[in-house]
Amino acid sequence: MNEKVLRTLEYNKIIGMLVEKASSDLGRGLCRDLQPLTDLDAINEAQRQTSDALSRLFKKGSTSFGGNKDLGYTLKSLSIGSSLSTAELLKIAGLLENVNRIKAYGRSERDGDFKDSLDEFFEGLEPLTPLANEIRRCILSEEEISDDASSTLKHIRRSMMLTGDKIHSQLNAMVNGSYRTYLQDAVITMRNNRYCIPVKVEHKGQVPGMIHDQSSTGSTLFIEPAAIVSLNNQLKELELKEQEEIEIILANLSIQASEHIEALSQNQEIMTSLDFIFAKASLAMEQNATVPIFNNSRYINIRKGRHPLLNKKRVVPIDIYLGKDFDLLIITGPNTGGKTVSLKTVGLFTLMGQAGLHIPALDRSELSIFTEVYADIGDEQSIEQNLSTFSSHMTSIVSILKNADENSLCLFDELGAGTDPTEGAALAIAILDNLHKKQIRTMATTHYSEIKVYALSTPNVENACCEFDINTLQPTYRLLIGIPGKSNAFAISSKLGLPDYIIDAAREQISQEKESFEDLISGLENSRITIEKEQLEIASYKEEIKNLKEQLKSKQEKIDETRERILREANEKARDILQEAKDVADETIRVFQKAGPGASMKDLEKSREKVRDKISQKNDKLALKSAQPQKKQLTPDQLKLGDGVKILSMGLKGTVSSLPDHKGNLFVQCGIIRSAVNIKDLVLFDDEAVSSPVLQRSGGSKIKMSKSYHISTEINLLGKTVDEALAELDKYLDDAYLAHLPSVRIVHGKGTGALRNAVQKHLKKAKYVESYRLGEFGEGDAGVTIATFKS
Repeated sequence: MNEKVLRTLEYNKIIGMLVEKASSDLGRGLCRDLQPLTDLDAINEAQRQTSDALSRLFKKGSTSFGGNKDLGYTLKSLSIGSSLSTAELLKIAGLLENVNRIKAYGRSERDGDFKDSLDEFFEGLEPLTPLANEIRRCILSEEEISDDASSTLKHIRRSMMLTGDKIHSQLNAMVNGSYRTYLQDAVITMRNNRYCIPVKVEHKGQVPGMIHDQSSTGSTLFIEPAAIVSLNNQLKELELKEQEEIEIILANLSIQASEHIEALSQNQEIMTSLDFIFAKASLAMEQNATVPIFNNSRYINIRKGRHPLLNKKRVVPIDIYLGKDFDLLIITGPNTGGKTVSLKTVGLFTLMGQAGLHIPALDRSELSIFTEVYADIGDEQSIEQNLSTFSSHMTSIVSILKNADENSLCLFDELGAGTDPTEGAALAIAILDNLHKKQIRTMATTHYSEIKVYALSTPNVENACCEFDINTLQPTYRLLIGIPGKSNAFAISSKLGLPDYIIDAAREQISQEKESFEDLISGLENSRITIEKEQLEIASYKEEIKNLKEQLKSKQEKIDETRERILREANEKARDILQEAKDVADETIRVFQKAGPGASMKDLEKSREKVRDKISQKNDKLALKSAQPQKKQLTPDQLKLGDGVKILSMGLKGTVSSLPDHKGNLFVQCGIIRSAVNIKDLVLFDDEAVSSPVLQRSGGSKIKMSKSYHISTEINLLGKTVDEALAELDKYLDDAYLAHLPSVRIVHGKGTGALRNAVQKHLKKAKYVESYRLGEFGEGDAGVTIATFKS
């Protein structure tokens, strides 16, 4: 790309932001050198790397490549066999430690064999941990080698310490003993790396030894006593040996490092690349950017794009598309309305995308690959070259027309401005038409109505405008493609208080065609605003309908749940009632059987009365309110002997065996039983008479339903021995199978597991049991077995 467009579109500022995201000098160097690419495969690979790094940042957080120091000179020294300094060796250790940390960061934690584009980078890193550990073991800092670096060094330093102790011991004896009166101070000092004592100049003859220095006043001489000269010489020799051993240690470490020159070089290269890639990802995260989709069809579709150099809280996202239905887009609108920002957004996004950077726009935004981007934007006036704004712009445009081809993107701001409006408009139309005929993707901003007319009348050329709110006199910064912008000079002037007669006089100065055109644009603008308001209302209605549907669905679900609960409770009550009725009937039969043939009718009548009372109590609770009109009360003249009647309180059918007396009492023959009832408790026999729902079924159905209601879907065997439990379980399974229950729940508890094993062995032998399993979470776990019957 040409340097001018990088500067004009402020691409360099994006690079500056990218450089700040890198954590090593080498990584920052790659960021500074980043240029837009033109190869589709290379661009897609760069974008994929940025996406994969961004994904890792979201999952694992940020990381640092600060330990990636430049080893170029160090590796060159190793390649020619030179020994490295402590600083250079520590730099290698620092790099390897950082490599180890980055490799651990890059280990994949994803399921399966899926790999992203960065796995190859992380796998190529070699931490060389033994080398790093050896360097750290031997070198404590740039100024200090560890005593443990070698046994020889440790021995030398021990000897140095003993010799130093001897020197200090003798000197302490001197300064605190016989020489005390000859000394300026009772201290031990160093001169020329040898231990000395400060002797008064007048007593120099009293302290035999070598003079190494004199104080600035000349009153003190620093003398090395003759008694410790030999010890100082020994110490000096040991220091030389120490230095020789340190050089041997550094040489050995250098030899070990030289065996891994290629790995060290590769580590540095990979670490630099990763720092660069993660810098791009960090910038994308900061800008809330997404990966663009690239094509070779010269088609651009930016969805809710935000210029990355504007304040994120204030920038208005814009939608821009170009290259499918039209290849030339003319943007009109007021100053400071966002026209130039729209141009720069398209151009800068193209440069960023082709450089492998994500763009701050919605996902699925599309960009095309352009070999060159040309931009004529801003004030191009040049004082040095004595060029006016128009001349400078025209010089730039001439260069663009000369070099642009169908794979170029051209951006013009206020094309044709700076000269006579009529000539400027004509010139701008000619320039744009030339680019249009070459099918060069072009965007231009203008105030000229002639260019708006050209866009309306030319195929594959489209108008767009930056919206302006005439009521607030403020731009909204929204880009509206397909609508030409209206000149708001008269409206703005009127709002600001310019008298109407002046505005009317101004209107007379423009041609009828231009005024009609402006009125047409004004009408289109009003229609657009009305349509947008209606669309907002429709969207609001749709949202309201959606909410109502959700509320209705929720309400229906609650009704269904309530219905199921009511039916379940009714079934349970019916089961209890049938069981109680069975118990009452069994008790009555036992009473009758016990009474025998000689029983008195009075006793039997009392037992029957008890049954009738219990049934009446239940019927009172379960009485159904029929929607049909109530039957009329029978009168004595409506009955005759042999009539079929139904006793309401007992729910039994029979025939009249005697006519009612004056109190309405009579006898009704029900099978073998002759019952005394009152006429108020009778209705003439009718198939549609009200009856309990349970009694409307056939005898066979009643038996099955009664059995089904009576048999529980669960049996509790807790606390029983194995024999007791199996006996009870066997009978229960028979009843449950006859009742057509699909499955049952057997509660046996966990305990020692003996009862559970016995139950499951029994189920395994049962012919009508299809399968069984232990309960799941929420069903009782291992303390419950679920058995399923054969159908």
